[in-house]
Order: sequence, then C-alpha cells, then structure tokens
Amino acid sequence: MHFHPFDASTPHVLYACLGGFIVFVRHSFSSSCYAWHLTRLISPLLGASDQFGMFSLFIREKLYIGEACWAFLFGVIIGPHGTNIFNPRSWAHNTDGDINNITLEFTRIVIAIGVFAVGVELPKKYMYRHWKSLFFLLVPVMTWGWFVSAALIYALIPNLSFLSSLAIAACLTPTDPILAAAVIGGKYADKHVPAHLRHLLAAESASNDGAAYPFLYFALNLTLNRTTGEAMKDWFLISWLYQIFLSVIWGSILGYGFRHLMKFCERKDLIDRQSYVAQYVSLALLTVGTTTLLGADDLLASFVCGTAFAWDGFFNKQTEASVFSSVIDLLLNTAAFVFVGAWMPFDSFSDETLSLSVKRLVCVSVLVLLLRRLPVIIGLFRWIPDIKSLREALFSGHFGPIGVGAIYTSTLAMEALPRPQNPPANQAEHLAAIIQPVVAFVVLCSILIHGLSIPFFSLGRRVTTITRTWSRQPSLPDWALHTRRVERAEDVVINRDPASVMERGQAGEGEKDITSNPSETEEHEEEKRERAGQREDSTDAPTVAATELEEAKADNVPGATEVVVEWKEGPHRILERRTGPSEEVRFRPHACHIILFMQGMP
Repeated sequence: MHFHPFDASTPHVLYACLGGFIVFVRHSFSSSCYAWHLTRLISPLLGASDQFGMFSLFIREKLYIGEACWAFLFGVIIGPHGTNIFNPRSWAHNTDGDINNITLEFTRIVIAIGVFAVGVELPKKYMYRHWKSLFFLLVPVMTWGWFVSAALIYALIPNLSFLSSLAIAACLTPTDPILAAAVIGGKYADKHVPAHLRHLLAAESASNDGAAYPFLYFALNLTLNRTTGEAMKDWFLISWLYQIFLSVIWGSILGYGFRHLMKFCERKDLIDRQSYVAQYVSLALLTVGTTTLLGADDLLASFVCGTAFAWDGFFNKQTEASVFSSVIDLLLNTAAFVFVGAWMPFDSFSDETLSLSVKRLVCVSVLVLLLRRLPVIIGLFRWIPDIKSLREALFSGHFGPIGVGAIYTSTLAMEALPRPQNPPANQAEHLAAIIQPVVAFVVLCSILIHGLSIPFFSLGRRVTTITRTWSRQPSLPDWALHTRRVERAEDVVINRDPASVMERGQAGEGEKDITSNPSETEEHEEEKRERAGQREDSTDAPTVAATELEEAKADNVPGATEVVVEWKEGPHRILERRTGPSEEVRFRPHACHIILFMQGMP
C-alpha cells in the first residue's frame, strides 16, 4: 500500500486557496470552469432546503419527523430511481472512479464544515473538562462496535474474510455528525435532551469520524500488504504518528493562531460582523485543504481547529446573536441527505455474485444498530461522568446514527482498493465491490430508524413528566410555563415598605434607622392601624364606596378648569396636572410616587 502525503489535487488546492482568501479578505468567488457542475449540484439541494424550511415547524412539532428522512425521500424521488431529475452518477460518464471522486469531495466538505461547527459551538474548554467521558466513547465503545459489527458481517455475509469484515465495520463504527445534528440539534432537542448529553454526543460524533482512520487502515494494510510486519509498521507510522497526531497538531495551530488573529482584528477594528460568521465555512475549507495537501486526517483536523478556535468562548460571544450556525446545519443536513438519496445504489442490494440479498442486509443492519453501542454503554455508563442514569445510557446507546460519514469512509476505502472485476478475482476486489452496497443499506436503515426517533423522545418525555404537565396549558407562552399558577386572591403577597420611610426618601436604609426613634415607630404603627381600619370599612360597606364613586363622577362635569396639585415627597417635588374631566393625569414620574400609589391600593 503506497502512501503519498503531498499528492496535491485540484479540489484540495482550491479548498486551501478559497478558504484562506475568505479568512483574510471577504471576497466573492466565481469560476466559469466549475460553475455549471456546481449549479447542477447546489440547485436541487438548496431547493429541498427551501421547501423543508417552509414547513419545518409543522413537520418537527406535529409530525415528529426530522429533516433527514424528508430530504432522503426527496433525493430518491428526484434521483435516477425516481424522476431522474438529479443524477450524480451521470456526471461521471458511467465510470466508478469519477463518481467516487465526486462523492468523496462532496461528503468531505459537508462533514468538515459540520464537525468544525460542532467544535465551535461546544462550551469553552469542553474537551479539557470532559475528556474522561469522550475517552470512554472513543476508545472502548468504538473498539467494541468495530469488532461486533465485523463479527456480524462475517457471520451473515458469505465469501467475505474477517479482515474484509473489519474494513466494512470501520465504516459503520463512527457516529455520523450530520445525522446527529439533525436529531439532537435545534430547539426541539433543547426541550427533550439534557444539555450535558447533547454536548457529549455532538463532541463524540464530530471526533470519531476522524478517529475511524486507524480502524480502517488497520484492515486495509493487512489486506493489501504482503507481510504482517510491514502492515503493522505502516499502520503505526502512517495512520497514528502521521495522520492522527499531525492532524491534531495542525488543527490546534490553525485554531489557536486564527483565534488570536481575530482578537487582534477586533481590537484594531479591522473585521466586520459578516466576516465573523463567515469563519464557519472559510476556516473549515482552509483546514480541509491544507490538511489534505499534507496527507493527514482532514476531518479530525477540522474538529480540533473549531475547538481551538472557540476555546475561550470569544468567538461565541461575538456571534451569539447570529443564527448562521443553525442555517448551516439546516442546509448541510438537507443537502447531504438529498445527495445520499439520489446516490443510493438500490440496484446493488441484491447481487448473487457477491452473495448479497435484501434479507441478509436487513438482518445485518438491525443487529449492527442494536448491538454496536447499546450493550457496552449500558455496561460502562457508571464510569462515564456525563451519562448520569440508566435512561441516559439507553438513549446514548440507541443514539449511534450511521450516515454521511460512513459513505465518506467507504468511498475513501475504495480509493485505496483495486478496481473490482466481474466476478472479483481476489479478496481485495471482492471487498471493493461489496463495501459500498453493505454500507449504503445500513445507512438507509439508520436514516429511517434514527430520523424517526423523535416521536419516541416525545412519548418518553410526556410519560415521565405527566405529573408536572397537568397544570400547563399549550396556549400559554414559554415564559409562563415556568411560573407558579395563582388560583386565589389570598395567595398574592405584596411586600410593602413602611410609608413613613418612603416619604422621607430613606427606602434604601436598613431597619436600624427605622426603629432607632421610638416616636417614629409609634407613628408608623398608627398609620398601619389607620390603613387596616380603612380596609375594613371598604370591605364592610361596598355600597358606600360605589355611591362615593358615582358622586365623584358627577363632580367631573364638562368645562371644568385645569387642576394643578403640588406636593413634596422626601427630597423630590411632585407636580400633578389635570386639564379636564376626560383627560389623563400628567405628572413627573418618580419611583417613590409609583410605590406610594401601589401602597394606596386595597
């Protein structure tokens, strides 16, 4: 297996140049060479995003279906197996190499921007404070899922070696960040999933796509190299020391450097508000382009760069009023799954030459989704600080979506494998022919299962909170749901300050000054007794109060002259003027006047 770390290609150079240019100077980009293909790719994808956005609230809150399912279904309808309006495979002129390059670069950009956004939106210093939880999810949980998935594939699909099963399982092991954002992202997940669990699952989904490289190249090196010693040497030196560690170092350097560059530009007033939010895309493109040119792990570097870029929370404070990240999530989620729906190889799911059938693939998919994460997380959740209960362990074990990241990893594996013949001549060609159909079918099942998981979250939430929701009304605003409901007038308690203190303008002084003078205390007690007597008189004789009100109304005859009343409250002079019986009272407002007015209320 040959390794060419500095093998530059046109898309990777374009990513680096475009991303770096936008990072330093906000500018528009156009290229007549790529404009036509870019328009063909983006037009249907953005059209789907627009149609979903029009009905997103109804679809999520009423139908309880995420955008991944609808976007995938829309991609199938407009794809080659539907109306054939959008067919990515037609751009490749019926050659597998071209369609693999298109799929690889599209999924690379979508995932890189997604994981960069996850790294930016995590709380500051999250990786440092929660490293133990992430360690358990990235090492024992991923290793368990890798071996269990390989064992199931090896047992259910014939004519496939265990090494080839390990290569396919490496594509299914990571949690997909794009499908994860569709399930645990947005306001809906804010109400149903605890914040600590959302952050943990988002960080895991963003980091384990890059962490899947050692699992994949372990199986590929043993499959393609002649000797085991050479395969292990390449796996340790290239996959670990070069790709993984270089990606972490390079992503940290980019994130740290541009974070301080942004602070400098902010102090010198060199950056505008629009350029802040553009960093989501531009810095992710720069990281992908430069890391790919170095031959390292571009997805891991993008996540590390986003984490280092927002390490101290400065960038989040500058963009907290912006909804750009939510827009990016919607566009990426919808566009990615429309592409997956149009790309899905339905005609490859049943192939006697490869010993594939729909029944076998259904069994593999169900067992992989059931056993890949759930048993190990239930067994280890007591040692994972951010999983605090068995219910959260069940949710985390269930929540392991397989989506765009699996397609990217399988396409990356096909780039390293030889072109398969029909029938395949050896195990390497057999793996190249079978890896994408198996991965694509598991992705299809995961989209349906995890995309339709929102109703179960809602049902569980309602069942567990039924004792609290009896007193809540759906028509009330959100702020009213967190207030205590008052049924009787006697439940209302009004804290009143002593009137004598307010009149002297000494409301902020302590009780020591109030009780220091015995005569003032006696005056205060007399005032309280007078008010109590007035309230008793008003409650005992409501008809008298009504009569007095009618007399007061009768006194306000038209043509009355202007009435001006002036008095003094503490150090303040109050002037009240009434111009006529139908006019409002105008006065110079003061806090003491308002409080005295409230004290006079019965």
